[in-house]
Amino acid sequence: MVKNGQVQLSALRNHVVVLYFYPKDDTPGCTAEACSFRDANREMQKRGIVVLGVSADSVESHQKFADKYGLPYPLLADTDTTVSQLYGVWKEKNYYGKTYMGVNRETFLIDKDGIVRKVWPKVKAAEHAQEVLETVDSLHL
Repeated sequence: MVKNGQVQLSALRNHVVVLYFYPKDDTPGCTAEACSFRDANREMQKRGIVVLGVSADSVESHQKFADKYGLPYPLLADTDTTVSQLYGVWKEKNYYGKTYMGVNRETFLIDKDGIVRKVWPKVKAAEHAQEVLETVDSLHL
């Protein structure tokens, strides 16, 4: 899965992959989403589902976040936003009238053949892992 410090999605063929993008480590919505995947991790592992979180934060920031909340899955540092741009989640955002570029909270469900089967462009952070599991069931992945 990891080669030269990089995750190779092609090495995850034969696994269902949940690739979730989130704006920032240790913020309320991102923490709720990360912890929902943490809490569902045992069930996801039983089903052979690999969870990967992605944000533009640094490796060090991810490590602190993962340690603080006991996150058992990799958090990927897309510090140059290359991956976020490829997936179309690097978007203009608006906060209190100020616009800026940032990672939009979106999730991609990738099947065992590497095909994106579902995209969630809007996510209810605290309930998201359960929603993903239900979708995996409904798609018979």
